[in-house]
Amino acid sequence: MDEKYVNDKEFYSIVEDLLNNDTVQEMKKYRHHFETSCYDHCLCVSYYAYKMAKKWNADYTSAARAGILHDLFLYDWRKPRPDGKGLHAFRHPRVALNNAMKEFPLNKVEQDAILKHMWPLTVVLPKYKVSYIITLADKYATFLDNVHHLKRK
Repeated sequence: MDEKYVNDKEFYSIVEDLLNNDTVQEMKKYRHHFETSCYDHCLCVSYYAYKMAKKWNADYTSAARAGILHDLFLYDWRKPRPDGKGLHAFRHPRVALNNAMKEFPLNKVEQDAILKHMWPLTVVLPKYKVSYIITLADKYATFLDNVHHLKRK
């Protein structure tokens, strides 16, 4: 794990139980963007959301926790679904939320942030400041993944 996450003791104390969960650890098995695992992507989103939420006086605990769980979908999204239903971008937030709710108690802010993190693709507006922060942090982390990939090429 990147040292900046562990060295930020407050951040780490907020997400440590999630990171040590077997289901969350399964995200390491799935590639998210290019060389980045789903786990590493979610850790990055979580950390940036936590930092933004602190700076903007939002619920940084919910931001950090929702960031870890926002892509807890646990499948290879590049493979077609056997039932042919639903594009990944539209369905994975609901799958992630359902998986997260099986493992952890989630407050309304965390639930909304996970469910709406693909806004504006998922048309319903987020309800909370943290939900917008997760959306922004997710886009930023994806941007960083793309830049890293392009630099390697």
